[in-house]
Amino acid sequence: MSLQLTLKALADPIRREILNLLKGGRLSAGEISEHFPVTAASISRHLSVLKEADLIRDQREGKYIYYELNASVLEEVMLWISDLKGGSDDEKDDG
Repeated sequence: MSLQLTLKALADPIRREILNLLKGGRLSAGEISEHFPVTAASISRHLSVLKEADLIRDQREGKYIYYELNASVLEEVMLWISDLKGGSDDEKDDG
């Protein structure tokens, strides 16, 4: 996982909203596009950035491409943020 690519992908509000949409299950690019007032080309670029950061996966079925969350990368980011924050109070009692 490239943390730099991941954080760059998460920096954009449209990409964060795409991830929120995909929490409900896989969607085609067209289904994702319906939720935004931007061009299909713009959504395609956002999907490319998310895919490059390994935050989503795609699967072609016929003429459609379906996208779904890659939860493992999101879990890695959450663990990194938690570690950066200092973890839980229980861990601080060891020192």
